[in-house]
Amino acid sequence: MTNSDHDIRRGYIYGISCYFIWGGLPIYFKLIEDIGPTEVVAQRVAWSALLLLVVALVRRDLASLFSSMANPRVMAALSASALLIGVNWLVYVWATTHQHILAASLGYFLNPLISVGLGVLLLKERLRPMQMVAIGFALLGVVMLALSALDTLWISVVLALSFALYGLIRKVTPVEALPGLTIETLLLLPFAVPYLLWLMADGTMAFGHRPLSTILVPLLGLVTSVPLVLFAQAARRLPLATIGVLQYLAPSLQFLAGYLLYGETLDSTRLLSFVAIWIGLAIFTHDALSGLWQRRGAERRAQNAE
Repeated sequence: MTNSDHDIRRGYIYGISCYFIWGGLPIYFKLIEDIGPTEVVAQRVAWSALLLLVVALVRRDLASLFSSMANPRVMAALSASALLIGVNWLVYVWATTHQHILAASLGYFLNPLISVGLGVLLLKERLRPMQMVAIGFALLGVVMLALSALDTLWISVVLALSFALYGLIRKVTPVEALPGLTIETLLLLPFAVPYLLWLMADGTMAFGHRPLSTILVPLLGLVTSVPLVLFAQAARRLPLATIGVLQYLAPSLQFLAGYLLYGETLDSTRLLSFVAIWIGLAIFTHDALSGLWQRRGAERRAQNAE
């Protein structure tokens, strides 16, 4: 296996892993729904910053971190990505705690199409014929979903645009996954800490009032950081179009959680759209694996011929 194939395989492992984690987040946020969305995001930033700084100290990555922070281009890009991920977190937590998990999942169904479009238009990525067929199925399913949920479409659009642009920025920014995420979190910290201090002074902080939330909120740092690091690693190894289509794993799991666990409505239109999207994902995955096997077969034949 060539280094390129090895990187691609690792990229798929990283991508699939992070999307499975994100797919289970509605369950996590439902368990702490006694805490308001803004406080959850602020707590998420604070605990993530603490965790990432400890990791940087243990790995002795502070020099790399400071080097990246001294680069104006990197800081400008990460400031934009930090803003995008902050907006994404806030809208997502609000949606999952206000019985709009299906609308949130639609946002992440839309996001891959935007990612594919950005990859083709801005990064000049090329799609094979079967990949275009797969995206056609996914587009059909997303359009059906959008038409069946016009009243909450704003949630879906904000989530889709914010994360697609976040993925694009992280792909083209010359910074490793962990330092990049650490800097993003530190950039959000000046907004999160004053808000948490104000809640404490005002006596309205919900954290600490219920045992389960008190346990789960500090773990937000881990739940937040691990999938984002995996995502950044995958984004550096895979085409943006591939990242986009793999992302259907997360909203599919969120979609099922909203319907099976929390009783959100699943009519025939939504069910058909779900089937169309998964057909597209299956076609795209088969095409990607076939391409990898063909390259490896060609390399073996070339080695044997020598």
